[in-house]
Amino acid sequence: MKHTKIAELLESDHFLQDFTAKGWVRAFRSNRFIALNDGSTINNLQCVLDFENTPEEILNEINIGAAISVTGTLKESEGKGQRVEIEVKNIEILGTANPEEVKKTILSPKRHTLEKLREQAHLRVRTNTFSAVMRVRSQLSFAVHQYFNQNGFNYVNTPIITGSDAEGAGEMFKVTNFDLNNAPKNEDGSINYKEDFFGKEANLTVSGQLEGETYALGLGQIYTFGPTFRAENSNTSRHLAEFWMIEPEVAFCDLDGNMDLAEDFIKHVINHVLDNCDDDLAFLENRVIQEDKSKPQAERAPMALREKLRFIVDNNFKRVSYTEAIDILKNSKPNKKKKFNYIIEEWGADLQSEHERYLVEKHFKCPVILFDYPANIKAFYMRLNEDGKTVRAMDILFPGIGEIVGGSQREERLDILQTKMKELGVDEKELWWYLDTRRFGTCVHSGFGLGFERLVLFATGMTNIRDVIPYPRTPKSAEF
Repeated sequence: MKHTKIAELLESDHFLQDFTAKGWVRAFRSNRFIALNDGSTINNLQCVLDFENTPEEILNEINIGAAISVTGTLKESEGKGQRVEIEVKNIEILGTANPEEVKKTILSPKRHTLEKLREQAHLRVRTNTFSAVMRVRSQLSFAVHQYFNQNGFNYVNTPIITGSDAEGAGEMFKVTNFDLNNAPKNEDGSINYKEDFFGKEANLTVSGQLEGETYALGLGQIYTFGPTFRAENSNTSRHLAEFWMIEPEVAFCDLDGNMDLAEDFIKHVINHVLDNCDDDLAFLENRVIQEDKSKPQAERAPMALREKLRFIVDNNFKRVSYTEAIDILKNSKPNKKKKFNYIIEEWGADLQSEHERYLVEKHFKCPVILFDYPANIKAFYMRLNEDGKTVRAMDILFPGIGEIVGGSQREERLDILQTKMKELGVDEKELWWYLDTRRFGTCVHSGFGLGFERLVLFATGMTNIRDVIPYPRTPKSAEF
């Protein structure tokens, strides 16, 4: 008999019919009640065993973590805690799990820290927390593609291996085919990349934006959604070395249109998980509530998880210029009392996470879009404003996270783009193809980047970005 997903069985009204379910044992009580989970839902299916007529060798193998198949009759449950249950007629052990070995893993019933769960990332998805997080992540991913597809965007796969550095930061992972103990050298002792696989220096991409721009200036509206890499030696709860980026680029779109797009997009994907992940969000919401009980009142989440997500969907984002934000921060109590780690003293300061969160959580108490940043703290490709000192950049700031989106209207004027590249030491020869888009039918265009893991972090209420990606890659850690 074909097996049925547990999520479907728990919603089914086909009582007194026989079904087969397959999954992993979460609990086995009184040699009679099996809690079975197959990953399709956070909720378990209760399977009631006729233990008196079940061979002892089978009973001995029904251990936590074991994979089993049960066939039986779907019935309304007489007990509390579940609407339906399966009265088991036949049970098959598909994969055993030695209870002594299980005790050494995170599959054991005792509560484990998130740090401990990271040590067994291959098993942590069997826990309620991580199965919930990964189902929400999956639905968010679907909603990303759904939004852009419904709005006429073309999905473009930009290169993972690149010769360009979109951020100008230089913190990139090198890609080489050389034997690192015997790399060919030039006469001056430098590495001779002409003999390498690509005939030039190559890196893992930090962004698909530049390549995305070239396709937007032919297809009109495109988006990329793929892995990106940063070689920053950062061990914070907000940074990964490998993460996923969503990057739309739109021709004939200015900064105002870009802000409209980003806000509408974020509201769509969050609304999607509210509509499709209620059981998982309810569990994650309760997890945050329980976790907050051990924290001082000031550190507790001001809103329950689903309330916070609905707040994002139902309210307009506050749009504030960088200049206005600096004035607010300069005159704020934490700044005057030197409570900020980075004191704001003058216009031109690069805002830190503590400043961004103050604006969102304390001052405006809603999501904030900051725009028109100083040119000297932003990338070369952002359009210079008429004042000559600010650029048409925008960042979206969220509670608990700080910056979640960074974007801009792109500099479409060839002469100004070349001047900015020269000032910042960006090699025109390396980006000749990018400059060509300004030579052949240039136009106003805009785009933004959204770090997918930060979106998942926000949507799940988790606090460490390593807990919202299946296998986190961080400094000194590339396990699994």
